[in-house]
Amino acid sequence: MEQKAWVVAVDMGYGHQRAAYPLRHLSPTGKVIIANNYQGIPKSDFRIWHESEVFYGFVSRLINIPLIGVALFNLYDKLQSIKEFYPRRDLSAPNLQLKEIYSLIKKNWGKDLVDFLNTKDIPLITTFFAVAFFAEEHKFKNEIYVVLCDADISRSWVGLNPQKSRIKYLAPCRRVVDRLKLYGVPEENIFLTGFPLPEENLGDSHLNTLKSDLLSRIHNLDPQKRYRQKYAETVVRFLKDSAEEGISHAQHPLTLTFAVGGAGAQKIMVKDILLSLKKRLLKKELVLNLIAGTRNDVYLYFQEQICEHGLKKLLGKNVNILFALEKEDYFQQFNQMLRTTDVLWTKPSELVFYAGLGIPLIMAPSVGAQENYNRTWLKTINAGISQNNPKYVHEWLFDWVDSGWLAEAAMAGFLDGRQFGVNNMTDVVFNGVKEPAKNYQLM
Repeated sequence: MEQKAWVVAVDMGYGHQRAAYPLRHLSPTGKVIIANNYQGIPKSDFRIWHESEVFYGFVSRLINIPLIGVALFNLYDKLQSIKEFYPRRDLSAPNLQLKEIYSLIKKNWGKDLVDFLNTKDIPLITTFFAVAFFAEEHKFKNEIYVVLCDADISRSWVGLNPQKSRIKYLAPCRRVVDRLKLYGVPEENIFLTGFPLPEENLGDSHLNTLKSDLLSRIHNLDPQKRYRQKYAETVVRFLKDSAEEGISHAQHPLTLTFAVGGAGAQKIMVKDILLSLKKRLLKKELVLNLIAGTRNDVYLYFQEQICEHGLKKLLGKNVNILFALEKEDYFQQFNQMLRTTDVLWTKPSELVFYAGLGIPLIMAPSVGAQENYNRTWLKTINAGISQNNPKYVHEWLFDWVDSGWLAEAAMAGFLDGRQFGVNNMTDVVFNGVKEPAKNYQLM
């Protein structure tokens, strides 16, 4: 029997849709349903979603306002904070945000969506907690699964009465599993699956595409062979297939990809990055990819800065801007660009899990409490590091490359990341698997 499930996300930044994108083939329509902007959404539902999205975008950009911006953002962030994990204790009491969500659901928020989902008797996989709450409260008739998108989560991800809830959770890492238990979720409703990484970056079950890309990346990130001299056996052991195929040198120039989040708050860093890397770019010593996503204002800003720095002639050569009108097109192009990316520079969003593709991350400042935890998780597995001053990236980036540290980070992400999130999730949803994979990863 064909395995199908509704796949539902929300259009708020990129994280929830990025997590849903690799699962879109499970949908009866082949598309991800966007809960806050689908055809026929009631005006009252759209208004609630829209006000929330506008507020989120505004708050995310507060951090760029001189003097008062950081203080205002920190005040908001405190309201959605994640409580300290230790000492372990009962954290099942609902927070204010959760109570407000349920008060709106009792007024039929989300019922129209659930009525549509009930036209087929198939499971629901959603990347946003409110959709799962809709489904449970408005009597969705099949199983409900939530894909969790961060390395730690706030109380808002779990319903009012978790002990009695039938919502099941697909966790990206061990800390989320343990956090869900503190929130009162029964152990039988928690599954450690890993984050759903794009299968076009993985290859077959032996990860042939990933391994080939990683071996080429290591050659770029270890020009002095400091990492390979020390860990030659590790490289051969885990990338043996690619080594046997004769990949003994880099397949592309050293490539840095800088990705801006959905709110566009990091775009102003590009001015310093371009100024610092200008000489390297003019000498063709580096390829720089600037990711504007679906933000036209960010795309135009990148273009403006490239021209102001006298680099227009490099556009489409070793300076590239990725911009797409639709998020699905953006994800497809971004995933393809990652195959030749040696270092990914971005804020510690859901993209920290892309370290599992063997890509080391340089982390821009966090936006929100969950990103602080993502940062800690990535550092713990030694797959990423916080950025230094962007004005001097021409110095510190190449020091890190010459030291072999970024090659080591690339392998660390590969070894302790979870690559089989999509397969594990389908095993849980359709095959009733309780322990979806042998989890050798530390975190």
